[in-house]
Amino acid sequence: MIFHGYGATPADHWFAWLAEQLETDGISTTIPTLPHPLDPDPGQWEDDVRAALGDPDEHTIVIAHSLGCLPVLRYLRSLPGSWRLRTLVLVSGFIDRLPVLPELDGFIGEGCDVTGLRDHIGRIVIVRSDNDSIVPPAHTDRLAEQFGISAQVVPSGGHFLADEGVTELPAVRDAISS
Repeated sequence: MIFHGYGATPADHWFAWLAEQLETDGISTTIPTLPHPLDPDPGQWEDDVRAALGDPDEHTIVIAHSLGCLPVLRYLRSLPGSWRLRTLVLVSGFIDRLPVLPELDGFIGEGCDVTGLRDHIGRIVIVRSDNDSIVPPAHTDRLAEQFGISAQVVPSGGHFLADEGVTELPAVRDAISS
């Protein structure tokens, strides 16, 4: 399952390319539409993540981009009991407010406490570029540190947007298939 971020739709950026790659590898993939991407409501996005993801299991793979990472993390944090998730890939993920998008401060709020999530997830991969102008690389590194890992760096990837020339993202495909 692939969750888009702020201002995006399932048809944008590298999402359809990745879904096609995963389907070719025999991994059923959906890209839910999160409502009002230019005016996102955190409660609605979390509800939609819950509806799309349901109860994850040891076969579930979740990929999220940018603002889409927060409702995914918040939903996973809300799950009771001993659930499992096979793989979580966060692309340009963050839990801190973004200096260039103060209009998202209300959505971001206090971020998300990820304590304990690692115990439920088989593999966590966090991907960032070295020149992201929207999510400071230090924000993504801080999220990775919260999980006790280092972010994988894709040189000159920007924010991994189509208008930056990113319509394929092999680093994410490779993170899932390895």
